[in-house]
Amino acid sequence: MLDPTYVRDNIDLVRQRLATRGGGDYSTELEHFAALEAQRRRLIPQLEGLKREQNAAGDEVARAKRQGLDARPIFEANKARGQKIKQLDIELDGVELQRGRVQATIPNLPHESVPVGSSSADNVVVRTWGEPRVFDFEPRPHWDIGPALGVLDFERATKISGSRFAILMGAGAALERALINFMLSLHVGQHGYTEVQPPFLVSSSTLYGTGQLPKFEQDLFKIAGEWDLFLIPTAEVPVTNLYRGEILDGRTLPLKYTAYTPCFRSEAGSYGADVRGLIRQHQFDKVELVKFASAETSYDELEGLTADAERVLQILGLPYRTVVLCTADMGFSAAKTYDIEVWLPSQKTYREISSCSNCEAFQARRANIRYKAQGIGKTEFVHTLNGSGLAVGRTWIAILENYQQADGSVIVPEALRPFFNGREVIEPVK
Repeated sequence: MLDPTYVRDNIDLVRQRLATRGGGDYSTELEHFAALEAQRRRLIPQLEGLKREQNAAGDEVARAKRQGLDARPIFEANKARGQKIKQLDIELDGVELQRGRVQATIPNLPHESVPVGSSSADNVVVRTWGEPRVFDFEPRPHWDIGPALGVLDFERATKISGSRFAILMGAGAALERALINFMLSLHVGQHGYTEVQPPFLVSSSTLYGTGQLPKFEQDLFKIAGEWDLFLIPTAEVPVTNLYRGEILDGRTLPLKYTAYTPCFRSEAGSYGADVRGLIRQHQFDKVELVKFASAETSYDELEGLTADAERVLQILGLPYRTVVLCTADMGFSAAKTYDIEVWLPSQKTYREISSCSNCEAFQARRANIRYKAQGIGKTEFVHTLNGSGLAVGRTWIAILENYQQADGSVIVPEALRPFFNGREVIEPVK
């Protein structure tokens, strides 16, 4: 969440910056916050003054007794003051609770370097890599290639689980596993990340820490019954919460983690979009990158994290472009986001395969993750960063489409073959 002091002291500026974001007008929330903040600032000194008077009353009683005076009026005043303090404590707790709820619904402020825009059409391409392949035949989409190879089955997945699920078979399942191992090995061995195997079920407080709750509960799968548990939408959630409620030694920053997990999303409100194929599924695999950085270095770390994700595509020989998202297209918790988009020849366009974001202190303030710059002294909120390194299913799609052959087979990228039992070609099942 945003720094409440900054919001209070710069509310007009905050309103202007939030107005550039997509997702609606936040004027009502800011006005509600301002009213609650004014009420809070009125209650706190009033309550502190009464408590000081209550503490001093003990001396008044002792003085009255020494002088032989009747202390009952002082006791009565203390009693009345105690009741008032109790009432004000309850009132302040209620104001604090409401203030926190309002804060939790307000998104992060865009960084000053983010282009202002009104839709994804205003995103800005910052670089491209690789040349899309020129085919001497009409390239087919992955939803045709996969079933023809016998490696992808939508119909049986629908029978088992419903729409927006898929079954990978034989070489298709092996290719998914090879991609996961390839990505983890690259990020750990060459990029210096520490691998994490987190839980795939998390509590509501964990989801609150990264900004999925309370605003986006409809996008989550909740476990039925008395459990306070949700299936994770991304490894960002458990990994970012590793240090929830802790104070880190700033001398150890940045901390860099990578994790493979399945991800589960209801995709509420997205029906009708990408209904064919594997682009938008309820369950998919992803290798995630998460960093904890100091405020001074977090934007350098964002560039590094994005480069680490891009490196996966470079090694696999998959053309891509990187765009910086405009203010209206960023996620709730992000201050700045780069999307990496891979080329899909069947669609003759680039499609998102990774989003790399700097959330600055927004998540850390919600999750109370702080650090001391030199291991001592005052604490600051850490900056958290995350990005896909990469979405495994979409990388699987890109390989099938970019490496397809006229005879229906698919060439396995050379760098992937050591993770694929040395296999060079995926051919149709006889």
